[in-house]
Amino acid sequence: MLTNIMYVTIPVTDQDRALKFYTEGLGLEKRIDFPGPEGRFLTVAVADSPVQLLLWPHAGQPVEKQPDAETGLLILESDDLRKDFEVFRRRGVTFDQPEPEDYPFGVRIEAVDPDGNRISLRQQRRP
Repeated sequence: MLTNIMYVTIPVTDQDRALKFYTEGLGLEKRIDFPGPEGRFLTVAVADSPVQLLLWPHAGQPVEKQPDAETGLLILESDDLRKDFEVFRRRGVTFDQPEPEDYPFGVRIEAVDPDGNRISLRQQRRP
């Protein structure tokens, strides 16, 4: 029986640049960083989350280069997206829109990492 999602792979071209974006830009924490037989194994995660993002240079093309990509390959949840948006923007994070937008499910905006991967940031509507 499966018990957990361990890693989600994010394709990157420069692991140090990606690490800076995900930690300093989005505020994730670095979890694992060691050289392996197939290359550097580098992960980041939301604090207290068991799921880690593997920043992997051998994972294929970023979403931006995939013609039918409609949404970010990663969706992160916020409890106050408009506030987080302002913090991320001050840190230099690039977004696809000037402001978060309201949707029936809540609030949404997409950030773009240095490799063109889109990260969907969302806040669920409270009942």
